[in-house]
This record gives sequence, structure tokens and C-alpha cells, in this order.
Amino acid sequence: MLRKKLIAANWKMYKTPEQTREFFRAFLPMIAGHERSELVVCPPYVDLHAAFDSAHGSGIAIGAQNVFWKEDGAYTGEVSCSMLKSTGCTHVIIGH
Repeated sequence: MLRKKLIAANWKMYKTPEQTREFFRAFLPMIAGHERSELVVCPPYVDLHAAFDSAHGSGIAIGAQNVFWKEDGAYTGEVSCSMLKSTGCTHVIIGH
């Protein structure tokens, strides 16, 4: 059995929520019917909601760009696994 290749896009600190919506409006028709690879988009945290809404039903997974190892606490600016999971994130880029 062949495994699907994973193609992940790390958007770094690019795109606003509206630019995220525009991206998906243009991108989704280009990949219609593409099923040979698993596609993951990792936008900035502020774009996660727009990415989930825009990619809904497309088969594209939405991931996060980073995660903090503690579950909670006074860690300004950090995001835990459970926080990301609660948004619907299925992937995260770590160790980069």
C-alpha cells in the first residue's frame, strides 16, 4: 500500500483573514479532484478561523505553525495542543 505524500504550506506571517479567504477562492478550483497527496495549510493563528471556513469540505487540513508543550499557565503568546485541537487543527509544525 502506498502512503500519500504530505504537502504542507507554512504561511509564516503572511496573509490577513480576508487574504486567506481570497487565497482559498482562487486555490480550491486549481486542486479540484487532487487526491494523491494530503494537503495541509498552516496559516498564522489570526487566520485559522478564515482558513477553516474557506477550506471546509475541500479535504485540505488546517494546521498551526507552532505549539507550546505546557497545557496551560502564564505563558504569554503561547498556544497549547488542546487549544489548537479545539479549533479543529489536525496538524502542527514543531521544531523548526
